[in-house]
Amino acid sequence: MIKSKDDLNNIVHDCTTAFDDKLAGKNGMRAIVLCGGTGCLSSNSADIREKFEKLVEEKGLSDKVTVNQVGCFGFCSQGPFVKIYPEDTLYRLVKIDDVEEIIEKDIIGGQVVDRLLYVDPSTKEKVAKQDDINFYKKQRRVALHGCGVINPENIDEALGFGGFQGLEKALEMEPQQVVDEVLEAGLRGRGGGGFPSGRKWQFALNQDNDEKYVVCNGDEGDPGAFMDRSILEGNPFAVIEGMIIAGYAIGASNGYFYVRAEYPVAVNRLKIAIKQMEEKGLLGDNIMGSGFNFRAHIRLGAGAFVCGEETALLNSIEGKRGMPRPRPPFPAVSGLWGKPTIVNNVETLACVPFILREGAAEFASVGTEKSKGTKVFALGGKINNVGLVEIPMGTTLRELIYDIGGGIPNGKEFKAIQTGGPSGGCLTKEFLDEPIDFDNLVAKGSMMGSGGAIVMDEDNCMVDVAKFYMEFICDESCGKCSPCRIGTKRMLEILTRITEGNGTMEDLDELEELSKTVKANSLCALGQTSANPINSTISHFRDEYIAHIKDKKCPAGVCKKLMQYAIDKEKCIGCGMCARGCPADAISKTDYIAPGKKLPAMEIDPNKCVKCGACMAACKVKAIIKK
Repeated sequence: MIKSKDDLNNIVHDCTTAFDDKLAGKNGMRAIVLCGGTGCLSSNSADIREKFEKLVEEKGLSDKVTVNQVGCFGFCSQGPFVKIYPEDTLYRLVKIDDVEEIIEKDIIGGQVVDRLLYVDPSTKEKVAKQDDINFYKKQRRVALHGCGVINPENIDEALGFGGFQGLEKALEMEPQQVVDEVLEAGLRGRGGGGFPSGRKWQFALNQDNDEKYVVCNGDEGDPGAFMDRSILEGNPFAVIEGMIIAGYAIGASNGYFYVRAEYPVAVNRLKIAIKQMEEKGLLGDNIMGSGFNFRAHIRLGAGAFVCGEETALLNSIEGKRGMPRPRPPFPAVSGLWGKPTIVNNVETLACVPFILREGAAEFASVGTEKSKGTKVFALGGKINNVGLVEIPMGTTLRELIYDIGGGIPNGKEFKAIQTGGPSGGCLTKEFLDEPIDFDNLVAKGSMMGSGGAIVMDEDNCMVDVAKFYMEFICDESCGKCSPCRIGTKRMLEILTRITEGNGTMEDLDELEELSKTVKANSLCALGQTSANPINSTISHFRDEYIAHIKDKKCPAGVCKKLMQYAIDKEKCIGCGMCARGCPADAISKTDYIAPGKKLPAMEIDPNKCVKCGACMAACKVKAIIKK
């Protein structure tokens, strides 16, 4: 039980020594650690771990080897991962059938299993260590501190890896000094808006009230976003530590985690972390003998995207329908149950311990003039290296996409990257050398958002992309204000007409006019930013809209109502594989035999074709074309 600063220092010393010895093998043991993030768990990481544990016991290795889980390694397209300490050997794409070979060859025989190492796509060389892989070289972990390193269900490992040292320093300071430290660091909210966190804390500190609250927004709802989930799964202790520091800074004694129920692994690890911290005396009454009391609570969201908006989130915690409130008053003045409340997202709070532990100057030494520190992105879409990355602010889009992301698969051309999810916009080739920061992305027609980054290639239809996001917004609109409820529906109807070949040039003017109206009059950011994907795609890809309207064609061959599948008879070898896979019986043989071929070519009846694409997937000679 930690009752004082001295108790903490003694425990930290013991835990740090034990953890360092484990990684260095000084305890005479080797360690097998497996990725325990949702992505790898969905690829049987838990079963792989069980098999490791079983074989270690069966082969009498329990006194020589430990088996452990950690958080997300980040490189999701290469998971599941297994890392062996002290050699720091990283195995990727591990399957259950590989476990015995790793035990026999590496753990017992001391030899690396070469076939499970990462292969650099440019040099074709095998890479045994994580830090030598290009995906990791330009990253810097601040919010992701401890993720992929510590066991997220073991507080001793968190203590052995820098945990709670920031809290210790904060409790030795005056609340105003803590706020000043966050202000000096230049930390801006990582949830989307980029509002200076220190200013928000200052507003709440200035309020004279008998009760204040800290709320952690873990309601991550952007399509393709998984940053907050991975942080909570990888190091929940750091996020709780950040919440306690925030509570001390503003004078709050209670904090609420609002996490969507679709994140069961994150929620379970958060519960475990809270319980272990209470048992250690790091949560509850008189934390570290400071006289400061703080308790953390968990509330589950039902998956409403609008509850990512802070006032709708507060309504949900209070048991009300998740709908936004008019502002002012802002939550820092009147928030949860009418009390001063600060709402920070998971990543923001995860940065706070670093700032207090290492100092504001160290945090601010990375980034740009107005966007300090690092930013976590969920990199997905048409990209070779799908995963979770944390990069210094000011890193260019080119570095993100090509150096870290490994470029576009199959030699395809980069077309655009959508940042900020439904609230953001697409950025094209001309912006590849632009630095990534809050203000610069907004100036270029997009936004940082919470950190989703979806890459698109030449096969993406940008009108269809805009339609996809508008469908999402329409589904998620709470309906409280008419501009959002009705305006987004009308914009979706126009986009649907265009993708079906029934659009007119007047529709483009109407889209642009509607977007202005919805932005200016919607109650919350969901409606205010809903038209961003439309505006950015019209701005950069107006020719695609015109092709859909005037030529009745989808240049990318995506919009079903505007395309047809056909067979190139000169390429067709007449194997009939396409016909066997056709669910509509739309493919038959012709009388034509192409030069050099032995069998008659096939053809598609456009009146029967349902445009499912099964024929294209089945054709081995790529004779199926879209037109």
